[in-house]
Amino acid sequence: MKFIESIKNVWKIEELRNRIIVTLSLLLVYRFGAQVVLPGIDASQLGGLAEKTDGGLLGLLNAFTGGAFANASVFALGIMPYISASIVVQLMGIAIPYLQKLQKEGASGQKKINQITRWLTIAICLLQAPGYLASLPALGIPQSAFLLGTGPLFYFSSVTILVTGCIFAMWLGEKITDKGIGNGISLLIMVGIIATLPQSFLQNAATRLEGGGNGGLMMVLIEFVIWFVIILASIMLVMGVRKIAVQYARRTASGGYEKSAMAGSRQYIPLKLNASGVMPIIFAQAIMFVPSLIGGSSFLKETAAGAWMQTNYSDMFGFWYNLTFALLIIVFTYFYTAITVPTNKMADDLKRSGGFIPGIRPGSETSEYLDKIMSQITLPGSIFLALIAIFPAFIVKLMGVQQGWALFFGGTSLLIMVGVAIDTMQQINSYLLNRHYDGLMKTGKNRKAVA
Repeated sequence: MKFIESIKNVWKIEELRNRIIVTLSLLLVYRFGAQVVLPGIDASQLGGLAEKTDGGLLGLLNAFTGGAFANASVFALGIMPYISASIVVQLMGIAIPYLQKLQKEGASGQKKINQITRWLTIAICLLQAPGYLASLPALGIPQSAFLLGTGPLFYFSSVTILVTGCIFAMWLGEKITDKGIGNGISLLIMVGIIATLPQSFLQNAATRLEGGGNGGLMMVLIEFVIWFVIILASIMLVMGVRKIAVQYARRTASGGYEKSAMAGSRQYIPLKLNASGVMPIIFAQAIMFVPSLIGGSSFLKETAAGAWMQTNYSDMFGFWYNLTFALLIIVFTYFYTAITVPTNKMADDLKRSGGFIPGIRPGSETSEYLDKIMSQITLPGSIFLALIAIFPAFIVKLMGVQQGWALFFGGTSLLIMVGVAIDTMQQINSYLLNRHYDGLMKTGKNRKAVA
């Protein structure tokens, strides 16, 4: 009843209501575009492409695009080229002084960085679009499906449409962020992932219920309970923080600071258990394509080592694939946390604001202490993240779950859904609390009591 009352309160706030309507409308436009097939391709002959993308690496890519990849849609590239460009620009900001300078310029610098990211997105699209079109015959589309052939005219028009589709999706995401609720780019990815969830679940359930020899209804219920538990574990990973107590000295009438710890206000620095989010999984996933490509190269293709690499690293549910995948996630979690959590800057800002950690001297000692704490909590966080990432392999091998449905038991798909859902709910919560309503999350009661 309280949840229903909170939903009614959401609808009472005009600004929030309008933002939700804008968000849903733009998401509907994106989902509609995902069903529009590229001109010159017969939509009735795309069954082979859908079968190839049912599970495995292609299934993961298809899930990120909301089925647009398997539909040979105008949004077949999805929003991933923009994500790739953002990652590249972020990493280049570590080594390129010009980008470092822009990062320190505030809003004007961020505007220029966004422009660089957009141009890089177009460049990535121009590389990916021809590769996608060239791979369509190998992915199961017969030559008869190409109504106008596969000549230069088809490639030129299709590449133009695919690039435009990606840029339009990027524009939709930015508009959702500005005029709607939540992070637009993240919402587009989440909606694309959720779009394939019902079909994957029903296909797996149908397989279980056929003939009663695959576990039947009881197995479907057990899988659903396990899925629910994994979602709860993912929420704990996303929300988990280590609170570092901070003391702020109280300013005296003479302009100085009282040194007594009892004189100031006590607050906390929340250090996230998983400060890197899903980025380590994305980095590791990108690198996991490399071993199979090396194994299939002209140098190793005919050797035993090449055959072993192709066999073991083409199966994303195999032992060696997941062992390597988990180790890479742990390594990239440390790497990404190190570049995104500026402990030196945190220590300097704390010192300038008159704050200190009890028992730790301000300045370099505070920075070293924060760095030590981050290292300590990153290890269990990275192991937990790796376990969630490779859990689909366990569920496939131990319970025989279909690969398409197994992708929702962990990995990037589940963490993105959980992270984006929590972020969106927190934004809605802030609107409710500012109007002195009960929020969707537990903090609502405390805030209302104070108000």
